[in-house]
Amino acid sequence: MMKWHLDLYGELSTICIGLQVGPDSGANDRWDDYLRRYVEWRRVATSSTFVENIYSNPDVVSDIYIWETSHGTDPRLLRLNADNVRIERSALPAELRPLLAHLEGKASNLRVALRAWQADAPPRDADPSAEPESSLAHKLRSTAITGWQFDESIPAIVHPIVHHGQKSLGAGGPVDWFVIVLNRSTIEQRIFPELAQRYFGGRQGLEYKLAVLSVGKTSRLLYSSDPGFGSADVSNSDSVMNIFGPPPESMEGSFWQSVKNKESLRGEEWHSFSGPVWFPVIQRTSEGAAWMLFLQHRTAPLQASITRVWRGNLIVGGAVLLLLATSMFLLVIATQRVRAVAALQMDFVASISHELRTPLAAMLSAGQNIADGYAPDLRRYGSIVTNQSRQLMDLVDQILLFAAMKDGKKEYVIEPLEVEGILKTLQKTTLPLLEQQGFTVQVEVPKEIPAALGDNKGVLRCMRNLLENAAKYSGDQRWIGVRVEVNEFAKVGKEVAISIADHGIGVDPDEIEHIFDPFYRGARVVAAQIHGSGLGLAVVRQIMNAIGGRLSVKSQQGKGSVFTLHLRVTGKAQSTTRQRAAEAMAST
Repeated sequence: MMKWHLDLYGELSTICIGLQVGPDSGANDRWDDYLRRYVEWRRVATSSTFVENIYSNPDVVSDIYIWETSHGTDPRLLRLNADNVRIERSALPAELRPLLAHLEGKASNLRVALRAWQADAPPRDADPSAEPESSLAHKLRSTAITGWQFDESIPAIVHPIVHHGQKSLGAGGPVDWFVIVLNRSTIEQRIFPELAQRYFGGRQGLEYKLAVLSVGKTSRLLYSSDPGFGSADVSNSDSVMNIFGPPPESMEGSFWQSVKNKESLRGEEWHSFSGPVWFPVIQRTSEGAAWMLFLQHRTAPLQASITRVWRGNLIVGGAVLLLLATSMFLLVIATQRVRAVAALQMDFVASISHELRTPLAAMLSAGQNIADGYAPDLRRYGSIVTNQSRQLMDLVDQILLFAAMKDGKKEYVIEPLEVEGILKTLQKTTLPLLEQQGFTVQVEVPKEIPAALGDNKGVLRCMRNLLENAAKYSGDQRWIGVRVEVNEFAKVGKEVAISIADHGIGVDPDEIEHIFDPFYRGARVVAAQIHGSGLGLAVVRQIMNAIGGRLSVKSQQGKGSVFTLHLRVTGKAQSTTRQRAAEAMAST
């Protein structure tokens, strides 16, 4: 708004600069001198040559008159005719008569003329040297420092001129007047729109609604950027500027005072202010029309926009704080999980060390007995070494398998597999070892088993881990059951379920959701000093997920557990391996 204000003053004051009325108020200039300057000033606009420091906009000036009030009772109105380059006498235009009559009444001396629109201007017979005490703000509001004064109703710019040759320049003699009548249509139709676009325009047009009103007894709309804006109530405007008149009384009469005392101003007072005046401007009467600039943001009043932005910032700030709080919460949880995993890993290291030490100790003892000649039954000692080596290899294989699965390096071949073949392999390898340890293994298999999809080695590893777990946690009830069933469900179809059951210690209900986590071992298991690595069930679950199956568990504390492998069925009962492979390829 201040830049808009400065450019408007630049447009209106260029003729004042062009006429070059000096600090002597024209005492040494003749009327012809002003005519010549006016003609030169107008010629700048049409000349092809650049004239430094001179800006001309002749279309803003309608006419320039000299009101010779120093002639006493017979004042004359002279018009500067720039087209014919002459000064000619003119009749009094009707629209200028109130202004000329007012100027005639203020022409007794220069001091009075410089306060032509001041309500308390001294009368003609007052002492011209007497000046009442007044504040700086009052002086700025009432003293035309450069002599140029503005009448907003016409509009016109006036200046008192000391008659050429008159010796007394102060208050001693009468003065004449320059009256520059401005072209209202040029101001309203060219200058206001150009300044609006220059300072309030954006990529998509004006960002603000603008209106310039002549506010007085009867208000008049001088310019509006939008139809209807300014003709109705403009009290909700974001900001209001009195373009030429004084600031509100609460702001102590000047823009600078308002800046100085901004801490004590009420918030609403910033919505209405006046621009600092470069040639102080006085309203003609207290009832004169004041030119006011009204601004309102196009989307909504600025206060509403500020409130909306404030609320948006509050929401964003709250979201950020919530995000930070959530991040801190997740960080605490992650730290606790890291600590828990570290503790599990330490337990794993301790368990693995024990699991490795037991077979190694047995192998070392058998080897020493053989070396020292205390092993008459070499077959028995060879069996000990073989069994302990197999146990050691199984442990190492399980650790390597878990590491490969965690890194995503383990790949499985999903194909039709023979469940009966897997059971036969277990009967040759794992089940005899269990029977040697005193376990009773009961196997229940239906006559026909449909072809199931999976990885043969992976399913075999799962069953071995479950059998070893059943043996480890069976307690005094040394019984293990292996059962194969074919189930059919409406959503998933048929599946082969291979269950491994025991009558052992069971699983605590609070620990069921954790027993498949790597390295996890229940508190009762640790207290009972049952050795293990905590990887068996974790490996089983990962293998089943990788081959498209699933693992389920049912357990009752003190009565045993049942772990079941669920495998998808290819479609028909298995006959031969080749036939089942062909059927699987055909279904694929």
